[in-house]
Amino acid sequence: MKQTAWNKRPISRETLDALCTAYSIDALTASVLARRGISDGASMKFYLETDLAFLHNPFLFEDMDTAVERVQDAVQQKEKIRIFGDRDVDGMTSTVLLKECIEEAGGEVSWRLPMGDEPYGITISGIDEFAQEGGTLLITVDCGISNIKEIAYAASLGIDAVILDHHLPSQDLPPAAAIINPKIEGSGYPFRDLAGCGVAAKFIWAFRFAATQFYRQEIVFLHARPGNDTVVIECALYENLVEIERVVEEVNPGVLPPEQSRLWPMLSGREIMVYDAPQEMRQLRQAFGSHADIHLNDISQEIWRVFPSLKGRSLMQLIDMSRSVRYSGGAGIELDVLISLFNAYVYRQEPSLSSEYGDILDLVAIGTIADLMPMRDENRILVKHGLNALQKQQRSSLRTLLFKRNLTGKQLSTTDIGWQISPMLNAAGRLGVPGIAVELLLSDDVQQQEELADRLADLNRERKRLGEDAWNRLFPKADKSFSASGERMIVVQDKQMNRGITGIIASRLLNSFQVPSIVIAHLEDKLIGSMRSGKQVHVKDFLSQFDDLLTDYGGHQCAGGFSLHPDLLDAFIQRVRERGMDVEPSAAQRVFEIDAEVPHAMMDPGLISMVERMEPYGEEHPPLVFMIRQVVIEELTQMGTTDPQHLRMLIAAGSHKWPAVFWKSADRMGEDFSLGDKVDILFRLGRNYYRNTETLQLTILDIHRNAEAVLTKSG
Repeated sequence: MKQTAWNKRPISRETLDALCTAYSIDALTASVLARRGISDGASMKFYLETDLAFLHNPFLFEDMDTAVERVQDAVQQKEKIRIFGDRDVDGMTSTVLLKECIEEAGGEVSWRLPMGDEPYGITISGIDEFAQEGGTLLITVDCGISNIKEIAYAASLGIDAVILDHHLPSQDLPPAAAIINPKIEGSGYPFRDLAGCGVAAKFIWAFRFAATQFYRQEIVFLHARPGNDTVVIECALYENLVEIERVVEEVNPGVLPPEQSRLWPMLSGREIMVYDAPQEMRQLRQAFGSHADIHLNDISQEIWRVFPSLKGRSLMQLIDMSRSVRYSGGAGIELDVLISLFNAYVYRQEPSLSSEYGDILDLVAIGTIADLMPMRDENRILVKHGLNALQKQQRSSLRTLLFKRNLTGKQLSTTDIGWQISPMLNAAGRLGVPGIAVELLLSDDVQQQEELADRLADLNRERKRLGEDAWNRLFPKADKSFSASGERMIVVQDKQMNRGITGIIASRLLNSFQVPSIVIAHLEDKLIGSMRSGKQVHVKDFLSQFDDLLTDYGGHQCAGGFSLHPDLLDAFIQRVRERGMDVEPSAAQRVFEIDAEVPHAMMDPGLISMVERMEPYGEEHPPLVFMIRQVVIEELTQMGTTDPQHLRMLIAAGSHKWPAVFWKSADRMGEDFSLGDKVDILFRLGRNYYRNTETLQLTILDIHRNAEAVLTKSG
């Protein structure tokens, strides 16, 4: 067993007090967020808020209006549209979401995913097939950004392309009608790490917005207030709910007519929204005198109709009630409140952008979790709403799948999706038949759902069998590669392995050895490989060093894939090993990062509410790790049948006794701790479901008789 260390980052009392005051949170929540480096308003809102209005506006993408209008035209002109997706869960869910969206609008749309050993992305043969059917618009989801040659070929046949992707682009971009990809420099979008299904969901919101009265509408929001013997007038120009320009002018009363102010170009000829028009007009007349003949649209009555609890309150009074303001700060707060009110009004008026939009996020949650996207920024709100939608089980196909995995009636977490649902769907793609999963997700026929879900279960069992066989063959090779690299990297190949499980094996090797891992499978005329890494290297950047050897490659920071000709294998492996010498060796000591130390008085069942409030967990936001000192091991037994490696325990902590499990630690019993000992523990808290009974359970991560012996200096 590796040596362990515990690290509890110090947080000052001043920092905690400031966070508690600014964001109205308790000290435990504040300490957890502070230790995770979350303290500014821009980040904090995604951990404390769930409202869809806090998502970034899709029209921040430079090409979004072009993409929306090209698809609108295709629907209206009855053009044939084809969606090209990827074979993984992200690609499947993206394909389903987009097909449903276009069909709801009345479009004629079909879909295609790579089948068998077909390569990732669009192919020339797939374009030819679409052209022969009279197709004129292809939309890529979770692929396309690297298909420069293919998109150009489609254009030569009169086929336009709209690319919805999230993979890292090369220096050149495809000649598409529109490209929506948050990783493109200059895309205009503030968050890079959407999954492919997240990008598709952004397009869907924008496509729905384009069907409302607010699309392309230019609106000026205005607020005037007294200054120091002046009038301060603040204006913001918005289109598609996106800020285009903001002007603040301090006007000396009676000096200038409105036409000569800096505000006039923004105000002239546009609809001007205010809250409490009489009050605003008094200020404008104070500034411009009798020349203040400006038409104002007072939205207060409409706001009060939709939100009756706000009736009679001024903008100043609403500041304390506005959740959005607490995360923004700075000047212009009253104007920001006005804009926030209008946005809330639009969301309430258009269910397709709010409540109904939340219902499609079930597939966004599944795809985002499966693609290991970081659980920060707006991914948190997308996934949280998606988990709620899954809980409601409105999509009958997912209801069938949840039932098959014994998840019906359970409070779903990202772990349930990542371990139970994603592998089922992924099995179809890994074994070359992703259409089975897509057909299931699109189906509303109960009998067909049952049949397809059973087929997925069979494929998943086959995927597991193939994986175990490959693992048993490859583990000794991986161990040798690990040692030969100076414990820096693993590169293994196997001629018997199915191409669809290279990613699974690479992930297992990464988890086992904690170093970047490459796994290569042999096909008839080419080699297919997968790479997985933690924070040691950026996978796509690493693979880019071998672009002269690789037929193609792509990926994210932590995962990627590639193909190459068999004749180049030896040269590839040699150069990978050389480049691998720059990677940091595997750490000899495992360090546990502690989110908070829990006093015995707070160790009660109510702690689970705080744990679940911090959901969703995942990449870059792992489940919370707590420390508590001097608890008693009241029960201690081994778990397992033939080879008991795990421990089941009962821990007395606070005024409660807690069932607990300690995985792969049976060898420590009697050495590091024994029955009846008082110990310090690191743990995670969750719910355990067994025989229709739910209990709270600790998952022990480490145990020591004295925490001071393992706490690092920074703690």
